Amino acid sequence: MHPTSSSAAPRPRSIVYIDGFNLYYGAIKGGPNKWLNLERYFSQLRHGDDLKRIYYFTSKVDGPSRSDQEIYLRALATLPLVEVRLGRFKLKTVQCRVQACAHSGSKFFKAMEEKQTDVAIGIQMLLDAYDDNCDRFVLVSGDSDLLPAVTTIKRLFPAKELIVYIPATNALRGAATELRGIADKDRTLPQALLRHCLFPAQVPDGAGGFIDKPSGW
Repeated sequence: MHPTSSSAAPRPRSIVYIDGFNLYYGAIKGGPNKWLNLERYFSQLRHGDDLKRIYYFTSKVDGPSRSDQEIYLRALATLPLVEVRLGRFKLKTVQCRVQACAHSGSKFFKAMEEKQTDVAIGIQMLLDAYDDNCDRFVLVSGDSDLLPAVTTIKRLFPAKELIVYIPATNALRGAATELRGIADKDRTLPQALLRHCLFPAQVPDGAGGFIDKPSGW
C-alpha cells in the first residue's frame, strides 16, 4: 500500500491599495485609532491570503498636524510589507455651494485639493496586474475616481479578483455604489478590528531608538 500525500491549495496572493485620506476621513478621524498598524490590521482582515504588499497612498499635510503625520509615516516605514507613496496638494479656487449660505454661488475661496492619489493607485494596480504580482486586489477606498482603472483591470484581467473595502461610518459615505458594483466582493471596512491593531506607544525605529506615539492620539 502506497502512502498518500495531500497538500493544501496555495493561498491567493494579495496586494492592498489604501487611499490614505479616504481611510482617514471615512474611518479614523475623530476616533482613538489613528496609530494604526496597517500590516497587523490587514494581515488579520485577510488572514486567508498570502499578503505580498500594502501600498499606502497619501500626501503631506500642512499646519499643526503635519508633525504628527510625519511621525506616523516613520512608524509605517518600520513595517516590512508597507510602502508609502506620496502625492501632493494643490491650491485651487472653490465656489461656495452651501445653500444655506447667503454667498452660495457668488463667493469663491481657496482650498487645498489632493492630487495624483487616484492616478497613482490605478497605475500601480495595472502594473501589478501586468506583472502578475497578485491574484487578488484589495482596494481600500470609496472614491469613484478609481472606477476607470478598476474597470480596465477587470476587463483585461478577468481572472483576477477585486475586493473593495469602503471606509465609512455612515450610510451616505458608505454607499459607494459604483465601486461596489464593479468589485467581485465589497465590504464596509470593519471598525471593530481597528482598536486591536494599533502600534505600541513606542515603536522601535530599527536604529536603536524609538518612535513615540503623538500626544493626543
